[in-house]
Amino acid sequence: MKTKKSLFKLLGITLFAQAVTSLIGGSIFLGPFDANEITGTSMRTIADSIQVAHISILLQMITGIVIIMLGVAMYRVAGHKGKTIAIIALSFYIFEAVLLVVGQVFIFGLLEVSKLYLISADASLLAMGKMLLACKEFAGQMAMIPFGLGAILFYYLLMKAKVFPKWLALWGLISVPFILISIPLMAFGVELPFALLIPYVPFEFVAGITILIKYRKKKITE
Repeated sequence: MKTKKSLFKLLGITLFAQAVTSLIGGSIFLGPFDANEITGTSMRTIADSIQVAHISILLQMITGIVIIMLGVAMYRVAGHKGKTIAIIALSFYIFEAVLLVVGQVFIFGLLEVSKLYLISADASLLAMGKMLLACKEFAGQMAMIPFGLGAILFYYLLMKAKVFPKWLALWGLISVPFILISIPLMAFGVELPFALLIPYVPFEFVAGITILIKYRKKKITE
């Protein structure tokens, strides 16, 4: 059916798009945001990079929208294999998107504080900048909890519905818990090797491309 084929196409596109926008939006403005400390120098650098920061914020906002679209696509494609589970998973994805957007609000606030610091060099603005950056990082790290829980539920349903090949579903189911556990622990100061996160990094790229190729010409009768 044409409608079902369009749903699979949407699933593949949103998987790939979410990975791309998240990667670009999260890395395009590393520089001062990647620093461990907010200093006068980093505040001036931020104030001088407003346009780049706005692009990063916009991309992350788009990522939030794509995350919800991805959740809806997975719900529509595999929800029949467990409607209650699918609703819970979709709710987790929506919560993840909300936390991601909240994090960008803190970044926007940091931009405004940096502009004020550029004018006044008020030392109290440094403390405010540190707080805003810490809140942004915390929101992003905590977003991995609903993401991880929702992904595990959805990947299980996608495997049951035979939308994902078994090897792909198992890849997601095995690697997602490392994201779910490691990143929130890092938020509370637990030092863990970054290598734990690497197995999942290419998953959404591969999953999106696999779905698009698999259902490009395949006739869907179920």
